[in-house]
Amino acid sequence: MADVSLRKVIKRYEDVEAVRGIDLDIADHEFVVLVGPSGCGKSTTLRMIAGLEDITGGDIMIGGDLVNDVPPKDRDIAMVFQNYALYPHMTVAENMSFGLRLKHYPKAEIRSRVDEAARMLDIAELIDRKPKQLSGGQRQRVAMGRAIVRNPKVFLFDEPLSNLDAKLRVQMRIEIKKVHQKVRTTTVYVTHDQVEAMTLADRVVVMNKGRIEQIGTPNDLYHHPATRFVAGFIGSPAMNFIPCRLEDSGGGLNIRLTDRIAFPLPPARAARYQGVTRTDRLLLGLRPEHIAELKAHPEPGIEPFEAVLDVTEPMGMETLVYFTLEGAQICGRVSPNAGARAGEPLRLAVDLNNIHLLNEVTGAVI
Repeated sequence: MADVSLRKVIKRYEDVEAVRGIDLDIADHEFVVLVGPSGCGKSTTLRMIAGLEDITGGDIMIGGDLVNDVPPKDRDIAMVFQNYALYPHMTVAENMSFGLRLKHYPKAEIRSRVDEAARMLDIAELIDRKPKQLSGGQRQRVAMGRAIVRNPKVFLFDEPLSNLDAKLRVQMRIEIKKVHQKVRTTTVYVTHDQVEAMTLADRVVVMNKGRIEQIGTPNDLYHHPATRFVAGFIGSPAMNFIPCRLEDSGGGLNIRLTDRIAFPLPPARAARYQGVTRTDRLLLGLRPEHIAELKAHPEPGIEPFEAVLDVTEPMGMETLVYFTLEGAQICGRVSPNAGARAGEPLRLAVDLNNIHLLNEVTGAVI
């Protein structure tokens, strides 16, 4: 087991800087997910940790040892790829034990490790089959088993669930989490799917354009994003952003969205934003769950308004509603019994206790 540290790591392809001087510390036993859109540098970072990409600058340490010039086979890491990378002519057991056989482990130990990993991954009855006889989810389990039997210092996962259908992705997320809870090996996992990141990680690293935007627990990133990019990337449906401005109002503060819609801020929020210049270009950030149907007895900080709905999406346990404010499309979550219908007005309420105020120019959350 080992910690992983990156110091001012840079990766440059000719004139393109894919990774721009990132610093990251991953603790022993920790499960860290690198997440971000395509081209943000997350897979490149993983491949540099693995030794599959040379670094242009900076240092990478595994277990306190500098590994910049250490070949992949000597880094004591195990990697699970998106495409499984199984040998088609080998059985499940032979695929899982391949690395151990190359290192001439005793046959009894190989068998013991393979059997244990197969039981853990619920593929014990498949060990004599070839990959072509397996489903996609079973093949991914075999790829994970091949990594587990090596008992490495660090597991690296490169978008391992991308080739699976939605239902199987959910099942495999649960399996990966169970495995980590049992094995507790330091794990670095790359995905573009923020739901995977939120459900699997101890900490999430949000990357954008080769840089780290924010590092934190899933709850930290969801409830306390530092930038507009993080606020909009984490959460599904995404956070709403509405142009707004602050107004003084009898010792308090109002937040004005349109000529006809303005809300008084709760005292705690008003105190937080007193130092904001009234002429600043601002955005109001609101999660869809903080825009809901108006209840009979709203709590303090819940303010009503009315909107004509453009679209409704019944989801069973809730209905997503979409409407437009100041040119911005807004999404809310209402009860399926709220009577939401496209083209008709609906009395809604906004929870001002959970707003985020952003500087429109810099993108920073205030």
